[in-house]
Amino acid sequence: MKTLRQQFLQHIAQTSPSPMLVDVARAEGVYFYTPEGKRYYDTISGVSVSNVGHANPVVVEAVCEQARRYMHVMVYGELVERPQVQYASLIAQYLPEPLESVYFVNSGAEAVEGALKLAKRFTGRREIISCRNAYHGSTHGAMSVMNSEEFSDAYGPLLPGVSWIRYNETADLDAITGRTACVLVEPVQGEAGVRLPADGYLQALRKRCDEVGALLIFDEIQTGFGRTGTMFAMQRYGVTPDIVCLAKALGGGMPLGAFVSSNRIMDCLSHDPALGHITTFGGHPVCCAAGLAAMRYIIDNDLLSGVERKGALFERLLSDHPAITEVRRSGLLMALELGDSDKLYRIMDLFKEHGILSDWFLFCDTAFRISPPLTITEEEIGDCCRIIRECLDML
Repeated sequence: MKTLRQQFLQHIAQTSPSPMLVDVARAEGVYFYTPEGKRYYDTISGVSVSNVGHANPVVVEAVCEQARRYMHVMVYGELVERPQVQYASLIAQYLPEPLESVYFVNSGAEAVEGALKLAKRFTGRREIISCRNAYHGSTHGAMSVMNSEEFSDAYGPLLPGVSWIRYNETADLDAITGRTACVLVEPVQGEAGVRLPADGYLQALRKRCDEVGALLIFDEIQTGFGRTGTMFAMQRYGVTPDIVCLAKALGGGMPLGAFVSSNRIMDCLSHDPALGHITTFGGHPVCCAAGLAAMRYIIDNDLLSGVERKGALFERLLSDHPAITEVRRSGLLMALELGDSDKLYRIMDLFKEHGILSDWFLFCDTAFRISPPLTITEEEIGDCCRIIRECLDML
């Protein structure tokens, strides 16, 4: 009889030559546990998914209750499904005007795909601009707007008409012209290693898009639902896009994505042709019930008010370690720079050995990620940082 690990390697398609191979028996709060009882701090929240913690009882109960009522009926069509409608209404309530029309999909990559289609359809233009060192997903369209030869060259040809600008470089904004359908940007670049917008950059980007009639799309897949200290990062930085892409924490731990725009823009997907974008499972009622419960939990427990304080505590407890050369942070989204990829790979092994789950960034292999559940306590932060410092001492 093959072990579970052997079956995993044989039957689960692998995404890298060296998976972590840590068995997960259960997860709760900021921790997960192996079958042997070893505890890990989840310092990345499933990459900013589990913002309200693992096995949050409010979310679990919402999933069970909705599953007892009904699961899949026909998600996108003519049916009015309460979890979808209630969740879309709550999301719109917390987004700035005119972002009011929510199109639920299955994932972040599909949200990006839908947003790109919507921008092309609404503007009648075909050119797309995104930023260098940005990750927006691994489907063909989403990969097309990523300027990484390492990730994309093996899968060409990709979408034509795509070009790139440098994040935070206002001089590059002249590349946005009357031929541009949309500019896709993360308000805080995630996989580049948590790069924050320079003062005035997002405002200048918004202004340039308005001047030439291009739509501005924010990818808030990683920054949404409190990660940066406001419900959405656009509120922290004071700029409203024409379309926003959401996923990760959107589903409260269940698979869910969305792109959101104004009714005026979104309406164009409903005609000429009808069914301009369709999905079988997007907005699944159980996923929407989970996401709705998670968002309400954030609101009811005022989790946003503690994000900046908790992020600052992480920074204070770790930034003075001699192995850390820089901390880049927006709320509880952090990159701790080691300045050396060999050190980064070594610290990953040490973390695994000592009960820390962290990760590096696709376009920055010299820094490790910290983005724990927003529910993490100050006591847990202190203990987690103690272990991290002990690992850093071993470098």
